[in-house]
Amino acid sequence: MSSKKTASRLLVALAVTAAFAGAAPIVHAQVTVGGAPMYPTKDIIDNAVNSKDHTTLVAAVKAAGLVETLKGPGPFTVFAPTNDAFAALPAGTVDTLLKPENKASLTGVLTYHVVPGKWDAAAITKMVADGKGQAMIKTVAGGTLKASAQGGKLMLTDEKGGMASVTIADVYQSNGVIHVIDKVLLPK
Repeated sequence: MSSKKTASRLLVALAVTAAFAGAAPIVHAQVTVGGAPMYPTKDIIDNAVNSKDHTTLVAAVKAAGLVETLKGPGPFTVFAPTNDAFAALPAGTVDTLLKPENKASLTGVLTYHVVPGKWDAAAITKMVADGKGQAMIKTVAGGTLKASAQGGKLMLTDEKGGMASVTIADVYQSNGVIHVIDKVLLPK
């Protein structure tokens, strides 16, 4: 490999590493999300129900019938939108998705935020660096998210071009990891 390519890869790796420095990855320590402690010994659902910032997400997971799945062994990586992220959707979107007749659409949106496996910040950083600044991540819904580092933050881009930033990384669970995000990601 030429020294120019090596230097280029090194710069991408440094930029991605710097992006995660702002996301405050925490390994095996207790983190507070939405005013509630998140315990690495509890599963995704048992932790999420206590976050005052994720009441809309929890209601949606219940309406979609995904509680037992996300209490399962996993491991899962969940990109968890906050209440403010749901509130930023066009008026009526959440109410429409929560209707029983729209359960399939709701399930599609929610599983678009779930990735099989445990992908903490270090693993995503490596994927982005190996991908020369971006990584394509396959979701449980079958869609793809693009991870990148921009302006010192980890960014996720959905298939419609919408972007979310990770605001809290590496919230470890007994069955995976949660990354809190500031926008709802939408599949095609």
